[in-house]
Amino acid sequence: MKKQPNILLTGTPGVGKTTLGKELAQQIGMTYVNIGDLAKEGNLYDGYDEEYQCPILDEDKVVDELEDRMVEGGVIVDYHGCDLFPERWFDIVFVLRTDNTQLYTRLENRGYTGKKLQDNVQCEIFQTIYEEALEAYSEEIVHQLPSNTPEDLERNLEQIVQWSQQWSKDHI
Repeated sequence: MKKQPNILLTGTPGVGKTTLGKELAQQIGMTYVNIGDLAKEGNLYDGYDEEYQCPILDEDKVVDELEDRMVEGGVIVDYHGCDLFPERWFDIVFVLRTDNTQLYTRLENRGYTGKKLQDNVQCEIFQTIYEEALEAYSEEIVHQLPSNTPEDLERNLEQIVQWSQQWSKDHI
């Protein structure tokens, strides 16, 4: 039986998943897994996307790589997609949301241009990741969190830490 929950942090690139995930893992002693880093380390790719200038994730390899860790619990997963992961893995899903103007600036600062920049901002405008999360997981475990300011980050950390502590109390 798991002693800690599994948490999915998802949202459009640039919304603050990595910052939140690393800080959260440090505060509550959980394992933080950035899927992009995991894929790089394990070469979990299935080709290269010329249009977006990035490798194509091999979703099956990623799921196989994570399966054993997820059963144990205590894992925070950070990825901009969510429907590739089995529903059974997560106790809660947080979709981070950012104001489009801020997101545009953040992505530009990362070097995003052209179609890649526009498509990611449109993804945020149309709530694509949130809709994907609602389709992939039980509605009760999917929550949106604003991620615009340092105050939002602090509030989100506090909220997730409290939720995690309550989950642990309820599941002992």
